[in-house]
Amino acid sequence: MELTTQLALFLDNRPGTLARVCEALAEAKVNIIAFSTNDTVDHTVVRMVLSDPKKARDLFEERGALVVESEVLMVTGDNRPGSLASIAQKLGDARINIDYAYCATGPQQKTGVLILRASNCKRALKILNVGAAEAAESPARPSTRAPKKLG
Repeated sequence: MELTTQLALFLDNRPGTLARVCEALAEAKVNIIAFSTNDTVDHTVVRMVLSDPKKARDLFEERGALVVESEVLMVTGDNRPGSLASIAQKLGDARINIDYAYCATGPQQKTGVLILRASNCKRALKILNVGAAEAAESPARPSTRAPKKLG
């Protein structure tokens, strides 16, 4: 679990745009660790965690792209039911909002990577690290809480 830099690119939402971004990164030998896209009518926001964010930011800016840098949490965790619920609960209990998150893992993989933007990333990292240490020290117990409303 660590704080890391995410780049958000604001690009035209047209065929081939993502390919050109990925090709430019490949040519610069910058690896994509995680990414997500969100679209609107005329543009897309591509959020990326990269092996060398400074090199990538310079590359994108040289090519005229609008780039916004932000701090996010990169959490490697167990690929099992309840993992994300546990993270969200700990942050919710600490009154830390999850602004957005994205993740992926193969169905047979034992771990996955979660990228999480929180209202206070440094405090979220501290809360989750404390929770991880406590979980390692005590055995898991089944929940006896009543179901909560989702909304």
